Amino acid sequence: MSRIRIFMLFASLTVLATAFTACGGGGGSSDEDPQKVVENATLEGVESGTLALKVGVKSEGEQGGDLKFSLSGPFQAGAKGQLPEFDMKAKASGTIQGEPVNFDGALTLLSDRAFVGVKGTEYEVDPTTFGFVKSSLEQAQQQQGSTETGQATACQEAALGLEVSDFVEGLTNEGSAEVEGTDTTKVSGDLNTAGAVDALIELSKVPACATELESAGPLPLSELESAKGELTRSVKKAHVDLYVGSDNIIRKVATDLTIEPKGSSGEKVELEVELSLGAINEEPDISAPANAQPLEGLFQELGVNPLELAESLSSGAGLEGLLEGAIGGESSSGGGSTSPGESSLECFEHAQTPADLQKCSKLIS
Repeated sequence: MSRIRIFMLFASLTVLATAFTACGGGGGSSDEDPQKVVENATLEGVESGTLALKVGVKSEGEQGGDLKFSLSGPFQAGAKGQLPEFDMKAKASGTIQGEPVNFDGALTLLSDRAFVGVKGTEYEVDPTTFGFVKSSLEQAQQQQGSTETGQATACQEAALGLEVSDFVEGLTNEGSAEVEGTDTTKVSGDLNTAGAVDALIELSKVPACATELESAGPLPLSELESAKGELTRSVKKAHVDLYVGSDNIIRKVATDLTIEPKGSSGEKVELEVELSLGAINEEPDISAPANAQPLEGLFQELGVNPLELAESLSSGAGLEGLLEGAIGGESSSGGGSTSPGESSLECFEHAQTPADLQKCSKLIS
């Protein structure tokens, strides 16, 4: 089994934590049973705050690399049917397969505007593009919401039949710890991979729960039983620290994972992930960046044809098709009819709906 497949299978195991933390429960303290602290931990009720994510990946072998990534900023959940607002800064540095990585960017989303930051320069998304993207995101959000209705409850109910001790070993209450100015109870433990696979298999037997797990990504749930042995041997270390406030809200999660695929010569992956939440349910400071430039400037710097981007999005090809076109240096061939004397740029400027954008994409030649 490839290292990527092992990662996908391990990712599916982390859904167990989601199933438990979504339930919520009574209060906790530094001397409470660590299992109860975990079972009562929740993210329910978090509407706003600040997020800080740090990821470190060190890989040895033919596809080796050393990458550090961070994402941080304030966020605010949107009202029902509306998009959230946030102002996130992202940085990445290191190497991947011998190639250097150095990225510094930002993304600001407001109710009526959006901005993209690259290398210290802010670009404002034009109204037509923002309207198209907002419509697509809201539609996806509505579909996700309707899909999860009822199913999340079914998955939580199925998870209630499981015991944390079935897939976590050495669960320990480490006492008090401060996270972003808030006192928390720190609980640590190690994943029992075999027990976690068995628990996930039980959850996947509930149709509604299986649908929810699969919607999280291309997780090969059908392979869990056959891959159980290899997955158990490949995961050499899987340690988790959970920091829970007196209100049961999770303030921080830190994981330390080591994978050594069986049969691989000298291949090893070490993954560290730390996610913290602060200023929970306080009024966030989210505003439009000053002196933003038109988005076309970013397209020019990156060498991306905005018309190809629109065609890629409207046709469902996604970023993969866009990147292939950019790397290959070829633009899509056009077709279809257009209004006499109307250029492709004018067409996109007058577009009002995704259908209009799809028609305009045919002007690309």
